[in-house]
Amino acid sequence: MNIIKINENNTIDNVINNLLQRTPNYYDDYANQVQTIINNVKDNKDEAIISYTEKFDKVKLTKDTLKVTPSEIKEAYELVDDELLRIVRRAKDNIESFHQKQKKYSWFDSTTNGTLLGQKISAISWAGVYVPGGKAVYPSSVLMNVIPAIVAGVEHIIMTTPPDKEGKINPLTLVVANECGITDIYKVGGAQAIAALAYGTETIPKVDKIVGPGNIYVALAKKAVYGHVNIDSIAGPSEILIIADETANPTYIAADLLSQAEHDELASSILVTDSEDMAHKVLEEVKRLTGELSRKEILEKSLKNYGYIIVVNSLEEAVDVSNEIAPEHLEVVTKDPFMLMTKIKNAGAIFLGEYSPEPLGDYMAGPNHVLPTNGTAKFFSPLGVDDFIKKSSIISYSKEALGELQEDIIKFADSEQLTAHAKSIKVRFEND
Repeated sequence: MNIIKINENNTIDNVINNLLQRTPNYYDDYANQVQTIINNVKDNKDEAIISYTEKFDKVKLTKDTLKVTPSEIKEAYELVDDELLRIVRRAKDNIESFHQKQKKYSWFDSTTNGTLLGQKISAISWAGVYVPGGKAVYPSSVLMNVIPAIVAGVEHIIMTTPPDKEGKINPLTLVVANECGITDIYKVGGAQAIAALAYGTETIPKVDKIVGPGNIYVALAKKAVYGHVNIDSIAGPSEILIIADETANPTYIAADLLSQAEHDELASSILVTDSEDMAHKVLEEVKRLTGELSRKEILEKSLKNYGYIIVVNSLEEAVDVSNEIAPEHLEVVTKDPFMLMTKIKNAGAIFLGEYSPEPLGDYMAGPNHVLPTNGTAKFFSPLGVDDFIKKSSIISYSKEALGELQEDIIKFADSEQLTAHAKSIKVRFEND
């Protein structure tokens, strides 16, 4: 990790520019490959995804074996121990409880002269959930992507995830999906899975929205099909920023930084502190703890390229740095974290205090762990129930109510030279 002191001659611009290099928007050299895959799936459907599954996942499937069977789900339960199943169910309850509070409802306002205005809330009909299965398997992402859709009222939820070389899906992934009531699960990954969800095949239905994380091919495929279907976001690598003062425990801070660095080589871990002593203590703890962890090589690459310890002059300056970076995960570990929280404008999820580490949010707390990355927390929000609903405006006017506005509407339409708009109003009152 690099220690950087922020002053008049040294800003965080270089840090931000380096972090932005990790976004999928900087990997357009893969775009042609992705578009070729998408076009093939559009044209050849099941045949194409079976061919790509054999090529990339080294397993040959057929139309009859693309979909996970009830017997495979039953077998998965036999491979997952009861204690882990208990934990999954507890996490599911917490996540569902949180997202229930996000539900929106239709509303209508009426007046005595015969107007009715409102907003009708409807769930999308079909959602597709992509679950990774490459370097790491994330059953927790099944919960986070599926539960908001269920709470929103989505009728049909389709899941795709790449199989292993034996044509099997990770047992815990299957169990978690089944616990959520999802049984339409297909053994396909990568850009070909996104294309199948976006355009449909003989076996896999077309959906209205695709959610879920994935590698660069998945991210670029989602980008390519956006507009034909909706997507949650084009997610970049994971990141954490921690604001800490002299009261923080350096071991806790180091452990939390490493919890994100272990995701992959492009993950970013940043400490912002007003204590130079804390900066050096955390650096020493990072070095010590890295040697104890299983993904040491990934940790070292991540920290070398995208790990920073930024020393600022005050906590107010630390907040400014954080708001500029707009991190996916923000921990505030200071004497009064709630005071600083009120000044935070840009962050995907905010964790307050030394006993609210980021992994708590990944698994058990309840808020969604699908969060905006690479500075997009300036204008994006965590995945939630709103992502699976659509809003229709409702307008109903009586003749009396429309009559009160007719002249204004006609004049407005004429000013835009839209005479047919004006005529639409006029014809309703020509016989009066």
